[in-house]
Amino acid sequence: MNLLEAIMLGLIQGLSEFLPVSSSGHLLVFHHIFGITAEDNLTFIIVLNMGSLIPLLFVFRKDIWALITNPFQKTTALLIIATIPLIIVTLLFEGFIESTFHSIQFLPLGFIITGVVLLLSDRLKNNVKDIKDMSLLDAALVGCAQACAVFPGISRSGSTLTATMARGVNRENAATFSFLMSIPAAFGALVFRLSRILANPELIEGLNFINLGAGFITAAVSGYFAINFMLAIIKKAKLKYFAFYYVFALAIFVILVL
Repeated sequence: MNLLEAIMLGLIQGLSEFLPVSSSGHLLVFHHIFGITAEDNLTFIIVLNMGSLIPLLFVFRKDIWALITNPFQKTTALLIIATIPLIIVTLLFEGFIESTFHSIQFLPLGFIITGVVLLLSDRLKNNVKDIKDMSLLDAALVGCAQACAVFPGISRSGSTLTATMARGVNRENAATFSFLMSIPAAFGALVFRLSRILANPELIEGLNFINLGAGFITAAVSGYFAINFMLAIIKKAKLKYFAFYYVFALAIFVILVL
């Protein structure tokens, strides 16, 4: 992997992690184009994930600090409940999930599912509930949506945002809850991948730290702009444009070209 590829992958990770287009699907597409395998790129994926996590922690620092200083509150319980389905699915289907990251065979289906979800999200209006009004059942159902998004091509942010609004939560609070949900999921993914590296130390041999640093910085900077852009378009209910003009087109590209 050269420096330009590292910067491009960092940009892809930062933008697609928070826009409703599936970061895992995009990385799989570009890994296929560049000829990079998941095994060869595990350490780099971890670095990119760490980079995209930084702006998330910064933008929602007030909400995170409120949870840290007062952990025994309803929002904490909701986030825990919403994370459980992801843990269960990951533990039960780890091998199958891992196999989907080695092939683009099912990737178009994932992008199509994402497009349908985005079209549905813009039709959900007049929601009045805040996060504090959510029930544990609401959190569990949103968590199931997040668990479905472990497969490449299915957007985590699009799935959880739509599911939260489907439970009657207004757009702004749905966006906040969706992004807060991604934090434990991101840390869990980091721990899982780091354990893989600890079990296989050869994965960190011959690392190019310039490429790692470039990817990290690019993912962090692009991720910051992607979060703020996503928050703006959510309020305007224009996620459907990602469906019509992007993810459906990307599914066709994968089918016809890749």
